Amino acid sequence: MKKIVGLVALLLVIAVITATFSYDPITDSNPFLSAYNLENLLQRVGLFGVLSVAAAFVIVTGGIDLSIGAVVCVAGCLLPWFLRDLGWSAPLAILTTLAIAAAIGAWHGLLVVGLGLQPFVVTLCGLLLYRGIMRGFTGDQTMGLGDTAEELRWLATGKVALTEQFGLPVPMLLLVGIAVLTSFLWTRTVWGRHLFALGRNEEAARFAGVPTARLTVAAYIACSLLAGLGGCLFVLDVNSAQASNFGNFYELYAIAGAVLGGMALRGGEGMVLGIVLGAALMQLLPNTIRLLGDSDKLEFAVVGGVILAGAAADAVLARWWQRRPRR
Repeated sequence: MKKIVGLVALLLVIAVITATFSYDPITDSNPFLSAYNLENLLQRVGLFGVLSVAAAFVIVTGGIDLSIGAVVCVAGCLLPWFLRDLGWSAPLAILTTLAIAAAIGAWHGLLVVGLGLQPFVVTLCGLLLYRGIMRGFTGDQTMGLGDTAEELRWLATGKVALTEQFGLPVPMLLLVGIAVLTSFLWTRTVWGRHLFALGRNEEAARFAGVPTARLTVAAYIACSLLAGLGGCLFVLDVNSAQASNFGNFYELYAIAGAVLGGMALRGGEGMVLGIVLGAALMQLLPNTIRLLGDSDKLEFAVVGGVILAGAAADAVLARWWQRRPRR
């Protein structure tokens, strides 16, 4: 709970500083507090928050998934192909895309469990493999939705009006729904308790009768499934995807949001609310940089710094936990 309070305080401090220094007395306007900026910020929190929850499913087991951005690319390229080129209905296209994403996750899990490969190696190879396949499949051509998914685009660009000037973006509502469901699974079900036990000590969990192999595969499936959903939302947002760059570095934002939100890289620790707050902070920081620095050149430096700080804090806490006095 202390991490949650700290994240909320940090979000408020950064928001107040950004709002204060972005105020323009000449025009008596504040770009940060404008409805356009807040709606755009919440939309991005919703989109990237889905990916952070995806990454958290694997991180909680003590693993890592570096292929999230590539899975986003796969979904972003396949959905327009199903809708525009094959003429499939929207439900069939989305379900097929998500099924392919889930199959990728199952493949990762089976390689980790069946062959004993390191998650880092498996997902790093996946990052290269899936993007390369998509580049070959599309011929590096842009996969556009055109006007075939105008109603479907509401999932990524729609807003639920709260006032005449401000609307809550639909992706943020989707994130809230996913977060509530994930929190229920993690805290109110046997599956969730076993998942955390797996992350804390896999060998002890196995001796206790926990089906560690099946849980590991399920975690990778959940991760890739949510990454596939994120890919569908991202392509619906921008209306097109190009395999060479679509989803590039998105795995870094996903992992950074989860780690910043309190997910321990060693596994077995974390809260869904913290993940959402971490994802929000990861989008607030670039927004602050753009508004106050009038540039986005430091964005990747911020992401790298956040991941490094989170890993360092996790290592320090792990050492303290091991050295603490035993009663």
